[in-house]
Amino acid sequence: MAFMEKPPAGKVLLDDTVPLTAAIEASQSLQSHTEYIIRVQRGISVENSWQIVRRYSDFDLLNNSLQIAGLSLPLPPKKLIGNMDREFIAERQKGLQNYLNVITTNHILSNCELVKKFLDPNNYSANYTEIALQQVSMFFRSEPKWEVVEPLKDIGWRIRKKYFLMKIKNQPKERLVLSWADLGPDKYLSDKDFQCLIKLLPSCLHPYIYRVTFATANESSALLIRMFNDKGTLKDLIYKAKPKDPFLKKYCNPKKIQGLELQQIKTYGRQILEVLKFLHDKGFPYGHLHASNVMLDGDTCRLLDLENSLLGLPSFYRSYFSQFRKINTLESVDVHCFGHLLYEMTYGRPPDSVPVDSFPPAPSMAVVAVLESTLSCEACKNGMPTVSRLLQMPLFSDVLLTTSEKPQFKIPTKLKEALRIAKECIEKRLIEEQKQIYQHRRLTRAQSHHGSEEERKKRKILARKKSKRSAVENSEEHSAKYSNSNNSGSGASSPLTSPSSPTPPSTAVEHAPF
Repeated sequence: MAFMEKPPAGKVLLDDTVPLTAAIEASQSLQSHTEYIIRVQRGISVENSWQIVRRYSDFDLLNNSLQIAGLSLPLPPKKLIGNMDREFIAERQKGLQNYLNVITTNHILSNCELVKKFLDPNNYSANYTEIALQQVSMFFRSEPKWEVVEPLKDIGWRIRKKYFLMKIKNQPKERLVLSWADLGPDKYLSDKDFQCLIKLLPSCLHPYIYRVTFATANESSALLIRMFNDKGTLKDLIYKAKPKDPFLKKYCNPKKIQGLELQQIKTYGRQILEVLKFLHDKGFPYGHLHASNVMLDGDTCRLLDLENSLLGLPSFYRSYFSQFRKINTLESVDVHCFGHLLYEMTYGRPPDSVPVDSFPPAPSMAVVAVLESTLSCEACKNGMPTVSRLLQMPLFSDVLLTTSEKPQFKIPTKLKEALRIAKECIEKRLIEEQKQIYQHRRLTRAQSHHGSEEERKKRKILARKKSKRSAVENSEEHSAKYSNSNNSGSGASSPLTSPSSPTPPSTAVEHAPF
């Protein structure tokens, strides 16, 4: 097969889901414009940071590109006259910092290619669509029956995963979707086992898994073909979106926020839990559940993208569950992600933050009970229930599923063992990342507490008390020496007397070191 005959060695070690933060450190005025020096940091490590220089025009260009999201972003307005005044530059810098804060804390915007390229040009300078086209073209040399209809530009959230609308030459009316993705940081399978497992996916038959028509892989990427569904995904249903539209346009700012009917929530939820249990029982790692990875086929939900865990791609919700040390297995990741999905089905939007302190009114208290078991502070702190436990809860236990299709997915024993080892490696990296985040959070809290106004006052009071005690001790010691001196001089006993003016304490002691 000609598909990627000489692939680049190795995998992409960069985890695209690790959040980027940006702080404007300074500004410098040149002849006719101002440049802003920005410190960008990936994750929690200060060592993993770099400087970029951006003009206002760069911000303006980014903002214009992000208009497709339909959000009102707080970019400071343009000013043609007086834009070099010192006060204006300082005020604009504050506005630009606020703008950076907004786009880096929005879950969808922060993961999009436009923002990544703006903040980290060194790692995101490649044209990923062009790379994908090259790989797909190589594939077609040996598989001439397929033909590209059009690229489906930016319909997914992943930067390194691209989609193309396809057709079969002798069946021109049928439409299919080709997805291409390179390897991620969690690819731990050997090249041979990886390729064997990818090619095994078309044999997976399950009423709640979307069928793979064709799959192939090499040492650096994978290519899969599925039937195109013009109804779209579960997320398209919730957001009333068109499947072919870009991800930012579909999901960033829905025109109408409305959850699904209770019976839909119950049926779809039960179907998704059933397929998760099937995969868990098979020892097949998933970890990529979200509403865009659930295809709607009539009233049936079918899971997508089983290949993601084989490719080693990070999860859409990784930046959420990496904060909680009890969510440390792929099974518990699936349950937590199910909580996100259930919230979206119920309220028509994702939660503002996780953990969720209180839940808005829901169609049934049974819904809230499941949400509390997966997204509440207590759940995130103490751990997730199993999929079997969720299936027993009142929301899903009375749902009758009518399907005659018998699940089939035969994985050879050798590949099962390879999957088990790969799963352990994925979980090990997650646990290590959670440990680092936990330690960083503790250190940050301690520093914040130490530097608080209340703590500074306490330390000053303690310093004064220590100073007074020191002064009294010095005074008593001085008096004792004075008395002993008198006794030795006269030979007579006399009462101890204090000096009229004790030595004042050193003023340096009054300021405790911070």
